[in-house]
Amino acid sequence: MIGPTGTVRVLVATKPVDFRKGADGLAALVRETMGADPFSGTVYVFRAKRADRVKLVFWDGT
Repeated sequence: MIGPTGTVRVLVATKPVDFRKGADGLAALVRETMGADPFSGTVYVFRAKRADRVKLVFWDGT
């Protein structure tokens, strides 16, 4: 497993998202809905409607 180093911010979405979205779709959601940069090194956490799955968006710079 490759994990983030140093101090990392983790932001959790409060509303469920459509899990058919891929990494690009979730990154667009971060930009449009949260007004944030998905390439900032912050970990963005999204959950499914039934709350039994999560997806993370994290850019490690590579």
